[in-house]
Amino acid sequence: MLAPVTDTDGAPFWQYAAQGELRIQACADCGEPRFPPRPCCPHCQSFASEWRQVSGHGRIWSYVVPHPPLLPDYAAQAPYNVIVVELADAPRIRLVGNLVTEAGAPLNSLSSDRIRIGARVQVVFTDTGLPQWILERP
Repeated sequence: MLAPVTDTDGAPFWQYAAQGELRIQACADCGEPRFPPRPCCPHCQSFASEWRQVSGHGRIWSYVVPHPPLLPDYAAQAPYNVIVVELADAPRIRLVGNLVTEAGAPLNSLSSDRIRIGARVQVVFTDTGLPQWILERP
């Protein structure tokens, strides 16, 4: 599996995820949350930032099921899903991930016919700190 590429701005996201926490960057001056992480607030142009813990609850905003897999390393798990999750406590923030049956489950562990736009989901983390999503009501 691919490992996330980290940069200075996004490294805290992955450090918190490795600890089982979902945090997003927010402006320390105007309070506006932002993702992906970046050095400057697009709303007030401040360079001050902080990392806020969020609930990890959201809803499926969009999804795709790649056929065939886009990368050879994922061929054994095809077909699998890729979802876009709108966070409940930061609705303008959307994260990309996979909907699985439990933390660390294979990408194809949930049948794609169970995926619905608007379905409520909750974040879980793999042993390596990769965020995944599970249905709140399986």
